Amino acid sequence: MTRNLFIALLLIGGASVVGAQDLASDVRTCRQQGDAMSRLRCYDAMNVPGSSAVATATTKPSAPAAEAIAKFGQEAVKPPAGAQPALQQMESRIRGRFQGWRPNQRIELENGQVWRIADDSEALYDLQDPKAVVHRGLFGAYFLEIEGVPFQVRVVRAR
Repeated sequence: MTRNLFIALLLIGGASVVGAQDLASDVRTCRQQGDAMSRLRCYDAMNVPGSSAVATATTKPSAPAAEAIAKFGQEAVKPPAGAQPALQQMESRIRGRFQGWRPNQRIELENGQVWRIADDSEALYDLQDPKAVVHRGLFGAYFLEIEGVPFQVRVVRAR
């Protein structure tokens, strides 16, 4: 049994050495490329052991669509594996005079969304048409930041 294990480890180790020698050879070949773009293409084309995918450049996301804003806050708390929420925050305004909040109070935004205060905080303010930003937190939480208020409050989408 011990001898079979030793032979298996020897074969695996030998394969690693051969892979490392191939990689070193590929690196030497790429270093000899004259211009930077050719060298980069050569490095990108290398077969690196243990890597299954090559990172690709990402482009700046375009402005969020109206549909994404309308659904913001109503997604499932646990997204499907590998899925990344499209929208990380949403901006709007609180119409008219805003005089603060209390626990469980509903706050209607200019875009028609209604958010309910989900923590025990309360505050008194006297603001006119303040800007409101709702952003995602950890574990499916949402937080409301109000222009002129120095802290944020946890909220839940009511409508």
